[in-house]
Amino acid sequence: MKASGKNISSSKKLEKDNVSEQTRDIASDLSRLGSFDEILEYLITYVTQTLEAERGSLFLHDPAAHQLYTRVALGNLSREIRIDEQSGVAGWVFMNAEATIVNNPYKDERFNKEVDERTGYQTKSLICVPIFSTGDIPIGVLQVLNKQTGRFTKADLAKIELVASQCASTLNTYALTERMEAQKRREAEFMELVSKLTTELDLSRLLNHVVDAATDMLGCERATVFLNDEKTDELFSMVGAGLGAFEIRLPNNAGISGAVFQSGENVNIPHAYADLRFNPSFDKQTGFFTRSVLCVPILNKEGKRIGVTQALNKIGGPFTEEDEHRIQAFTAQISVGLENAKMFNDMQAVKNYNEAMLHSMSNGVITVDEDGNLKSVNTSAEKIVKISSEENLGKPLSDVLNEQNSWLVDQVNKVRETGETENLEDADLITGDGSQVSANIALQPMISGEGENIGALILVEDISSEKRVRSTMSRYMDPQLANQLLEEGDGQAMLGGKAAEATVLFTDIRSFTTIAEALGPQDTVSMLNEYFEIMVACITDAGGMLDKFIGDAMMAGFGVPLPSEDAADAAVKSSIAMISELRKWNADRLKTDKMPVGMGVGVNTDNVVTGNIGSSKRMDFTMIGDGVNLAARLEGSCKTYGAQIIISEFTQTKLKGIYALRELDRIVVKGKTEPVSIFEVLDFHDDETFPARMDVVGHFTEGLAHYRNTKFDDAIRSFKAALDANSEDVPSKLYIERCELFKKSPPPKDWSGEWVMTEK
Repeated sequence: MKASGKNISSSKKLEKDNVSEQTRDIASDLSRLGSFDEILEYLITYVTQTLEAERGSLFLHDPAAHQLYTRVALGNLSREIRIDEQSGVAGWVFMNAEATIVNNPYKDERFNKEVDERTGYQTKSLICVPIFSTGDIPIGVLQVLNKQTGRFTKADLAKIELVASQCASTLNTYALTERMEAQKRREAEFMELVSKLTTELDLSRLLNHVVDAATDMLGCERATVFLNDEKTDELFSMVGAGLGAFEIRLPNNAGISGAVFQSGENVNIPHAYADLRFNPSFDKQTGFFTRSVLCVPILNKEGKRIGVTQALNKIGGPFTEEDEHRIQAFTAQISVGLENAKMFNDMQAVKNYNEAMLHSMSNGVITVDEDGNLKSVNTSAEKIVKISSEENLGKPLSDVLNEQNSWLVDQVNKVRETGETENLEDADLITGDGSQVSANIALQPMISGEGENIGALILVEDISSEKRVRSTMSRYMDPQLANQLLEEGDGQAMLGGKAAEATVLFTDIRSFTTIAEALGPQDTVSMLNEYFEIMVACITDAGGMLDKFIGDAMMAGFGVPLPSEDAADAAVKSSIAMISELRKWNADRLKTDKMPVGMGVGVNTDNVVTGNIGSSKRMDFTMIGDGVNLAARLEGSCKTYGAQIIISEFTQTKLKGIYALRELDRIVVKGKTEPVSIFEVLDFHDDETFPARMDVVGHFTEGLAHYRNTKFDDAIRSFKAALDANSEDVPSKLYIERCELFKKSPPPKDWSGEWVMTEK
C-alpha cells in the first residue's frame, strides 16, 4: 500500500511538472505570435486539446463598452462577437472573479439557453476561469465546452487556470496595443473625414455624408442629423440627395430629439421602450424596432445649439460613454460646416425662389428703369400683354405698349416721380396684337438700398376668364357664392361634374292652374315674379343655390357646389323662412282682394351628382340622382298629409339645431322598395295657425306607436284625442281611415308600419 501511495504521489508530481513545462512552452509560443487573432486561435486550440473538449472561447473585457468580446475566423476575415459583461456563465465568472465548473448547464440559472437555441449547438458541460493580469480585477475569461469523455474535474480546472495565468500578460499587452492602434486609426480617419465634410456646401449631400459617418463611427443601424429652423421652431433633416431629396420636420420640443435640443444635454437610452420620452408610434409607422438611442446636441463655435445628432440601435449592445464622447467631438468639428452649408442652402433657396417666382407667376411682371425704359418682362406678362422681352428690352415703355394704353404709361410715370403705389382694378388693357384683356394692375416704385428711386414695377393680373366665369355662375347662384367659389379656386372645377352630399329643396304652388285661370296670363306672370323674388331671397340668404324654375315650382341645393356641414340646417331654415314670408305676402294680397297662394316644400339630404348638363348649344348647372327625386316626392306628399314642409329622415339626422318636428310616416315612394321616415316641420306655426300644437303632437305620436304595433283600436283613440284638441289636423284624420282599413284587411306579419305611395 505504501509503495502504491508513493507511486501515486510520484505520478501527480510528474503530471504537475509536465503541466508546468507545457505552460512555459505556451508563454514561449505566445511571444512568437504576430497578431491578436493568432493568439486567440492558438490558445483555444491548446485548451480544447488539453482538456479533450469540443469547443473553447476566450473573451477579453472592453471597459468602455461594459462588454466581453472575442473574434472568430470567417475565411480570410474575422468577425467580432460581443456580449454583456454580466451575461451567462462567462459574465458571472468575470463579475465575480471566480472560476466555475458546470456539468449540467441547463439546470444552472447562470447559463444563457438562448445562445444554444440560436446556434443549434447543445452545451452539455463547461468550465470557465477568469484571466488576471495584475490585481484582483479580471481582464477576461477563458471558457471550454463539452468534455468529450466524462465530466470536467478539478484537475481540468487547474490546467485551464495555469494556461490563463501564463497568457494573461501577453493578452493584456496585445489588447492595449490593439486598442491604441485602433484609436490612432479612428483619429486619423476622423480628421480626414472632418476635413472632407467641412468643404461640402450642398446641405443635402453634407447631411447624408454626416449620417453615414456617424453610423459607421458608432457601429449603429441608423443615424439622423437634425438642424434647427429658427423661423418655424422645427428640427429638420434632409433624406436622400440631389433632386430626390426631401425634408422631414418635427417641432423642436417634440420627442427625444426635441428634449435634447431644448436642454442641451446628452441622452443615452439603452432600452427605448422603457423610457417615457420615446414615442413608439414612429416604429409602428415604419416597421423599424428601436432598441437603444443616443442623442447629443450640436453646438456652434459660440456654444449655441443649432441641432442634434441621433443614433439608433448600437450593434452588439447599448451605446457607451466613449460613443458619446466620439459623437460629441465629431459634431463639434463639423458644426461650422453644417452652419455654413445651411446658410448657403438658405441663400441658394432665396435666389432660386426669386428667379423662379418671376417665371412661374401667373401674373405678369414688368419693370422699367429710372428713365422709363423697359427693364424686364416675365413669361406671364409676355402672354397677357403680348409683348416680346427679347425685342423690346431697353425701349421706352410708351413705345412698347399699344398707344391706346397711354393712360397706363402716364400712371407709371406718376409712380416713378412720386414714389407712391397705385392700384387699378378691372382695367381694360389693349394688348400688342390689338385684343383686349380685363386686368387688375398694381404699380409700385422700385427703391434701392440707399433709398434712391430706380424705376417702377407693373404687376398685371388677367381677370378676363374670371369675369366670364363669374358672370356665368351668377346666373345659377347668389353672386356672393359665385365670388367665394372663384376665390377658393373651385370655380372652374364646378363646370365639370362631381358627386357630393347635398340637401335638395323642392317647392310647388298649390292649385296653380286654378289661380292662373282666375288671374289671367298677365297677372299670373306678375304674381309669379313677386312670389319667386321672395322665395329666391329665402334660398340665397341661407347660402343655398337656386338650381332652376320648373313652371311654378323651384329646385334649390344646399352644400353645393361648395360642401357645407350645415347644409341640412340651412335648407330647413330656408323652408321655414319661405312659409313665414309667404304668410306675410298673402296678408298683403288679401288686403287688396287678391287670391292667397299656398305652397309645399320637400327637403332631402343625399349624395347627388352636380355639373353642367345639356348640349353644346345649351347647358344647365343642375343636380341629378335619387336624392333629388325623393325631395320632389316629399314635396308632393305635403298634399297627402296636409303639411307645408316635409323633410326626410336623412335630413333629420344631419340637423344640428333643434326644431319642432313631427314624425308623419314611413313611406315607400313610387319606384322604390325601401321605406323612408318623413317628418313635418312645425316651427313657422303659431297658436292661430296650429291651435293646441303640443297636445296634438303628443296624441299623434302615441297613436303612431300603436298603429305600428298593429293596435289599431288604441291608435284610433289616440288620433281622435288629437282631433279633439284640433279638429283640422289632417294626419290624424288620415290615420283613422288607415286604421279602419287595416282592421278589415290586416297588414302582413312582417309589416313595420310603412305605407306604399301610389302617386308621385
